[in-house]
Amino acid sequence: MTSGSKPRVYLVGTGGSISFVGRTRTDYTNYSYDRKHLTIDEMLERVPEVLEFADVRTEQFLNLGSTDVTPKHWLGLAKRINQIFRDDADAAGVAVTHGTATLEETAYFLNLTVKSRKPVVVTGAMRPPTGLGTDSEVNLIDCIRVAAAPQSAGRGVLTILNNQIQAARDVTKTNSYRLETFQAPDFGFLGYADSDESVVFYRRTDRAHTVDSEFDVADIDQLPRVDIAPAYAGADGLVIKALAQAGVDGIVAAGLGSGGSPPPFMAALKEASDAGMPVVIATGTGSGRVMQTRRFTEDGYIVADNLTPKKARILLMLALTVTKEPAEIQRMMLTY
Repeated sequence: MTSGSKPRVYLVGTGGSISFVGRTRTDYTNYSYDRKHLTIDEMLERVPEVLEFADVRTEQFLNLGSTDVTPKHWLGLAKRINQIFRDDADAAGVAVTHGTATLEETAYFLNLTVKSRKPVVVTGAMRPPTGLGTDSEVNLIDCIRVAAAPQSAGRGVLTILNNQIQAARDVTKTNSYRLETFQAPDFGFLGYADSDESVVFYRRTDRAHTVDSEFDVADIDQLPRVDIAPAYAGADGLVIKALAQAGVDGIVAAGLGSGGSPPPFMAALKEASDAGMPVVIATGTGSGRVMQTRRFTEDGYIVADNLTPKKARILLMLALTVTKEPAEIQRMMLTY
């Protein structure tokens, strides 16, 4: 289980603001321009304190800004983490560094595809390591600490930023620059990695994840194509029709309020649904449930419950690797 008395944690780097190198200490906006990154080993060298409580093994999986991360990268990362746990029974957990732009998406994909109860924890930073007041180093320390903690096991994939431990399913980025950007609007965070060096949990998510997930990506090299269509005042369904004509495998509608949208938009969705396209209705409000109403049922739509459009897209992509049956996909939306 350990090297000496320390839990073994694999630290997997993928890039992002937590690794970017800016030109000055006050560069908080243009630091990605030169595309210069610290390596994961260089990042670890900046926080030697972690070696007091963990045996850390580093791996540079990617070194990209997270706007460059694609579903192919998700597949590769999930497979690599599963391989780590298969090959090393003594691994205590995996810590992943990632850019914040798509961190919540990668974390939720891993939540549905990692086949271990051991901790997988994802972190990033809102300020680069070269900037004054950077959050990169404390977030990295916290990530490794949470991944090393036995009480983190069995809770699904976690994220840690700003000392707050969040469930991958629930967390979302809510602000473009502030350090406290990652929140779970409906339910709040799970616990703290706190200044007394403790990892403390107060609740856990009740939705299925990791080893209880039915999704297996071991033999999948490409995920089904699912796109998000946002609704807004005057939306006429042009985007829906274009997606259907392009041959996408599924559509997630980011609806207004509780999921309803302008009549031409809804008419285009019904046309796509009638043609056999899986259509999921989510809310674009940022929180709250979409419920199965009489109209949604009659028109053959699947509802996303309280998943954000981005998370509903990920779940639909994985669902389509198993089934195209709307009733089964609806069950999955209410399970994960």
